[in-house]
Parts: sequence; C-alpha cells; structure tokens
Amino acid sequence: MKKINLYIAVITLLSLAACNKSFLDTEDVTSISDQNFYKTPNDAYKALVGVYDGLQRVWSGGMAVPLAAEIMSDNAFGGAGNADGFGIQMVDEFDKQRSPSDQNMFEGDWKDYYKAIYRANMLLTHLDQVDWKGQGALRNVYESEARFIRANCYFDMVRLWGHVPLLTKPSTENVAQAEPDSVYRLIADDLKFAVANLPAVKYTAQAPATYGRVTKWAAASLLGRVFLYYTGYYNKPDLAGVVSKSQALAYVEDVIANGGFGLVDNFANLWPAASLNNYVGEDNKETVFAIKYTYTSDWNGNVDGNNWLVMFGIRVQNIYPYGLGWGGGTVNPKLWNAYGANDSRRVATIISISDENLDFKNLKDQREYTGYYMKKYTPMADAAGKSLAEKMGGVSFMISQFEDYVSIRYADVLLMAAELGSPKAQQHFDAVRQRAFGSNFVQIPVSQGNIMNERKLEFAGEGIRYWDLLRQGVNAAATAIAESVTLQNGGVNTLKTITAAKITETKGLSQIPYSQITLSNEVLKQNAGW
Repeated sequence: MKKINLYIAVITLLSLAACNKSFLDTEDVTSISDQNFYKTPNDAYKALVGVYDGLQRVWSGGMAVPLAAEIMSDNAFGGAGNADGFGIQMVDEFDKQRSPSDQNMFEGDWKDYYKAIYRANMLLTHLDQVDWKGQGALRNVYESEARFIRANCYFDMVRLWGHVPLLTKPSTENVAQAEPDSVYRLIADDLKFAVANLPAVKYTAQAPATYGRVTKWAAASLLGRVFLYYTGYYNKPDLAGVVSKSQALAYVEDVIANGGFGLVDNFANLWPAASLNNYVGEDNKETVFAIKYTYTSDWNGNVDGNNWLVMFGIRVQNIYPYGLGWGGGTVNPKLWNAYGANDSRRVATIISISDENLDFKNLKDQREYTGYYMKKYTPMADAAGKSLAEKMGGVSFMISQFEDYVSIRYADVLLMAAELGSPKAQQHFDAVRQRAFGSNFVQIPVSQGNIMNERKLEFAGEGIRYWDLLRQGVNAAATAIAESVTLQNGGVNTLKTITAAKITETKGLSQIPYSQITLSNEVLKQNAGW
C-alpha cells in the first residue's frame, strides 16, 4: 500500500504483539497492549495497515514463492552463482541429497507467513473491541481485507508444505499440523466472507484509494484459483465442501461482468523491462490484485522493496535496460521454443542474450546458464549502468526494487472462467490469444489441454506454472518437469538431471524447515522425501 505510510504498521504491530517467542516466531511485547489499543476505527485502520505490511514482507527472506514456483516448474532451472551452494538446485531437483546441509531453505518464508497471519488474527480477534460509531459496514470491510490476506498466506503455505499448523487466533501454542481440508475450509470461508462484505466498486483509473487494497473482485478471483488447485491436486469435486464448481464459476464470471477490468492492449506494456517508455504503469486495468513494493527499504528493518526480484536478474552485470541480479531462475530453452514465432509474449517474457545481442561477460560466474533470463520481473538500469532503484533514492539494488508483484491478472480470470465451463469460454479464451498474436491470430478450439498450454505461455515468470502442473496430478507434473539436459556451469557443459521419481516421492511438496521441526520438539512432521 504505497499510498499509506507503512511505517505506522511496523511501530504499531511490533508493539501490539503481547506474547513470547515460539516456534511460530510471533512478535515480542513492548509497550502498547492489545487490551488498550483497539478503541477507534482509526486504531483498527492502523492495525489493518500492519496486516498489509505483513503481506508485503512474506517474501523478504527465504525462497520467495514466485521464484520457487518457477524453479520447481518446467519453466526454469535454479541457476545463481557458479561458486554458490547447491540449495537452490536441491529445490529445483526435489532431491535433498543435492545439498544435505541446506535444511532450512524456506525458513524465512515460514516465519514471515506466520507473522503476517499473527497480525491478521490479532486484528480479527479485536474488531469487536472497537467502538465503530455506527460504521458496521466499515468493520466488515476491514475484517474482509484481513481475512483475504490470511487466506492468501495459508493458500501459499498449504500448497508448499501440505500440512501446516492452522491458527485462527493469536497464539504461541505448539500446534500440530492440520489436515489440508481444514486449511482449505478456512481459506474458502475467509474468501466467501470477503466477497459478501466488500463493496462492488468497479475498477476505474480514477479510483486510487483502492490501489493495493483487497477488493471484492480480488477475493472472488482468488476463490476461483483456490477451487481449481484444490479440486485438481486432491481430485475432489468441490472446494472442501464449501464451494461448488458452479459457484466458483459464478464468482469469476461476476468479476468479468462487473469488475470493470480489461486486457491491456499490448502484452509487453504490462512489464517495465519489456516495454520501457510504453509501460502502462502499476494498478492498470488488468491488475486485479497486487502486492505493493517501493524503493524506501533500508538496512534498519524497513522492508518495502521487492527483494526476491533481484534473483531473476542477469548474473552480476548491468546491460541496459536490464540491471544486475543473482542469475537465479535461468529460463529453460524449452519455454522459449514453446512460443510460436508470432506470439508477442515470448520476447516480452524472456530475455534472450543472443537475440537481443547483449554483451554478457559473466559466463564463468553463472551456474546453469541457458542463454535466457526472465524479463517480467527483473532489475533495471539506465543507459549509464545505474540501477533504477538506486537512482530513485534506494539505498541498494538488493533491497530497493520497486516493481509490484501482480498476484492476479484479469487474463487469469478469463482463462479460469473458460476452464470452469463458462458459456463464453471460447470468447474468453480467444481474448487472451488475440492480444498475444494480434493480426496473426488464428482461432483454436477451447479445451482443457489448450487452456493449460495457454496458461503456460501467458503466465510464464509469474509464479503460476508449477501450481498449474500440480493440479493436473503429481504424476503428470513429474513427467512434465523431469529431464536430463546439458547446461553450462561456469562456462563448462554439465549434465543436469531432474527425475520424475523425486517429484512423485515428495508429492510435489517442499521441505518444511528443520529448524521449525526442532523448535516444535518434533510436533511438526517432515514431508515425505525430505
């Protein structure tokens, strides 16, 4: 929420947390308590800002989910530095023997998700303590926003780890992992409440007050995404007995009919590095929900930047317009080749070193080099090689990247509606493809297979592909991801192998941080294969 001073949240929420440290790593008490803070709507608003700040921070440490989801999919390899440890390869290959000492790759994520959930639960628990002065609708709006953020966090966590402790109130208890059905029921209930209680305000370019805020349309869209993942991965007919397929379709169709969104005319203009001076900007008509970032992070705990974006950057070299990064998530050449020659999304999604005639000189420092990097989320530099983040006043390119993460795009809503069986399925499907191909558009029939392929091309680099693979079945995902290919480590041809057996053994789930298992006195149980 760039339009709101997020530092308020840090001061407020750090002081509100009246509890001791635990294995869920919640906040310490200082001065203000939850008993004396929540009195006025303004107090609740400050706490709500803190909940948004918690969401903004969930990927400030550890393996950010958008990055991990690309690396674990068939879109990208681990990459990074040739002299680095092999933890990122362990994640990429689903093989703990690749780097046995890296037992806590997702520790930062685990802690930050539970911090964000703690903030949401703290606000939700104390909403009735506030004197709303007749503003009952406002109370429900704040509750809806907090519940959406809680649902969003739990959805990431249950997809990553399968079984996680389920907390609906501020707590420091050593809680055992819940069954996934229980987590998904909470997610569905939270999102249904948000849809029912957030106002149906259409998106307009003149509505800056809603930028970065949860809307009815964001909640309805996320419900569609959760439904498709849960029913696919678990092979169930409905969403934990809470949302049917017809209801899920109705939610996303409502977004299409009444949300006021639309597709940006030129796909490349959605992304700063792909469009340069033609970038349509943040909060454009295709953005249904985004996690907001800005350049004001510092080394003293102010975490406002998109730290994970740096991982996608070209390995330690500024090559205008691209800024240096750590060379993670090197693009699989199969993805480049999957695009048709007339598909505008290929050059908007992927940096091709050879096709763009880029003078890349750090081959010896790059592991798993393919000649391709992700373009949608990458650092940028000016013609003189100056980081744009630092040029704007950021203290370092490492923590000051300011590109928002667009969590839900309108194109996704259209394709979800098509997949869920909309009467306008062909129309929704065609709209996405027409934008991609322009005058070269040729209609193909809407089908499950064609929709999934279209999603691969449309959302590559956005952290969606891996979940789309898993919801087609673990075996199908394993077949798509597994391969043996020659890549360059430090300029030397090296065989890279990802086996289907490792993916099926882990069921596509990630390693729970061993530090958390230890802190829980073995109450938490590790996932199979890890």
